[in-house]
Amino acid sequence: MSSVDPALPSPADRSPDHPAPGLSRRAFGGLAGVGAAAAAGGLGALAGAPAAAAAPPRNDERPFRAAPGRRSRRPNVLFILGDDLGWADLSCYGAAGIRTPHLDRLARQGVRFTQGYAGSATCSPTRFSLYTGRYPGRTKGGLAEPIADRGVGLDPGHPTLASLLRDAGYATALIGKWHCGYLPDYSPTRSGWDTFFGNFGGALEYYSKLGLAGEYDLYEGDATHRDLRYYTRILTERAVDHVTTAGRGGGRPWLLNLNYTTPHWPWIAEGDTEGSAEIARRIRAGDRKALFHEDGGSLATYRAMVEDLDRSIGQVLAALRRSGQEEDTLVFFASDNGGERWSYNWPLSGEKASLQEGGIRVPTLVRWPARIDGGQVSHEPVFTPDWTATLLELGGARPDRAHPLDGTSLAGYLLRGERLAERDLFWRVRGERALRRGDWKYYRGKGGRDQLFHVAADPREQADRAGHERELLARLRASWEAVDRMLLPYPPQ
Repeated sequence: MSSVDPALPSPADRSPDHPAPGLSRRAFGGLAGVGAAAAAGGLGALAGAPAAAAAPPRNDERPFRAAPGRRSRRPNVLFILGDDLGWADLSCYGAAGIRTPHLDRLARQGVRFTQGYAGSATCSPTRFSLYTGRYPGRTKGGLAEPIADRGVGLDPGHPTLASLLRDAGYATALIGKWHCGYLPDYSPTRSGWDTFFGNFGGALEYYSKLGLAGEYDLYEGDATHRDLRYYTRILTERAVDHVTTAGRGGGRPWLLNLNYTTPHWPWIAEGDTEGSAEIARRIRAGDRKALFHEDGGSLATYRAMVEDLDRSIGQVLAALRRSGQEEDTLVFFASDNGGERWSYNWPLSGEKASLQEGGIRVPTLVRWPARIDGGQVSHEPVFTPDWTATLLELGGARPDRAHPLDGTSLAGYLLRGERLAERDLFWRVRGERALRRGDWKYYRGKGGRDQLFHVAADPREQADRAGHERELLARLRASWEAVDRMLLPYPPQ
C-alpha cells in the first residue's frame, strides 16, 4: 500500500500548494507541472532485506531511502544502454575477472537496483517498451523478437519518450543502435528524436559497419556516414561532443539515448583488425551467419569489450562533469536484455531470449545528484516501461491518452519516499510467458509446463512451488492471460 495520507491530494491533483508528503513546497516548485504520469499504475514496497540474488552489499552501500526536500530543475536525461550485457557482468554486481570502475563509481554516486528487469528478452522488443512505455506486444513491430526484416518497425505516428519530452520542451537525440525499423519508413528522426547518429539494425561488424545482410549500417540522420574506425570509439566521441554542446544550449533540458552495441556479437575487441577483416570478408561472400560469430569469441575478448564499454561511459560522464551539467542530469544505465555465451549471470538461470531470470534481469543504475543521495541499493522489482513513465513525469510530459503506459512512474519512490504498492511485471515472448508479483514469479517455458518460483529466495528458479501453491499459481496465470488478451497475437511463423 502507498504511504500517502489519504487526506492529501492524489498525485494527479498535487500542485506547488499541495506537495507530496515529505517534499517541501519550495522543492516541489522546481518540478511544477509534473505529476500526471504518476497517477497511472500501482507502486511496491520500500527496500527491505537484500534479495538472495543481490550482489553482496559493499561497505559504502545502504538500503534505498529517498532524499526529499531538495530543489531542482527538470533534469537532463542521459539514458545509456549496453547490449546483451549480463546481470553480473559489472564488478559492482559481482563479475569475476571483469573490472568496471566507472560504472561502479556511478553506482556509488546513485542507486544500484538488484532486481532491475528489461522489458523483453531480446533487443528490439525491449527498445519498443522503452520508447513507447508499453508492452512490446501492443505494437506490430514489437512482435518481432527481434526485428530482422524491413517490413516492420515503430510506427512514426505512435507517441514515444522522445516525442512526448520534445513536446514538453526537451531537445532530443539518439546516438547508437536504433533497431526499431529500417529506412525509408522507420527512423528515430520520424519518432521524436531531433538528431540521430548510429545504426539501424540489430548488429554490425565493429570496423566495417556491415550488417547481417551485408549492408553498410552507419548513419547520420537518414544519410550514410563513412567512418571505419572501431564503433564503440565513434559513438563515445559523438556522445562526448553532444553533452558538451548541450551544455551551451541556453538552459533547455535535453534527452540523449546513448545505445552502445557493446558487448553484442561479433566478439571483436578494439585493435582486432584481423578478426574484423575475416568477418567482413565472410559477410561480403554471402555468409549470413558470419556476424553471429558462433565460431569465435573468448572470455578474454568479452572482458576486453565490457571493460572498453566501461571506459567509454567514463569518458562521457567526465565530459558531462566538465560541462557543468552533472548535478542536474539524471544518468541511467542498464542492458537491453540478459547476457549470452560469454556473459556471467550467476546465480541466475537462462540467458538472452529466455524469460528465465538470466534472460531479463539486468544491471540497473540511476544517478541524479540534485535529487537522489548516492551509495544506495534498492531491491524493488522494476522494469523498462517504468523508466519511460518516470522520465515523462520528471520531464513534465503527459502520456498520450490514446496510448496508455504499461509502466509505473517511480518518481514518488525515488524522490518522495512513497511506498510502492504491489503490482505485476508482465513478459511475453513467443513460446514463453512470465509474470512477477512481489517475490513470486509465474513462468511457462517452451515445454508448456506452468511453474512458480519464489525468486527472492530462489533467484536460480530451481525450486518449483507450483504443486504447493496451486491457488497462487492460478491467480498469477489468470492475471497473465488477462494482459495477454489485450495484446496483438503473434503472426504465424
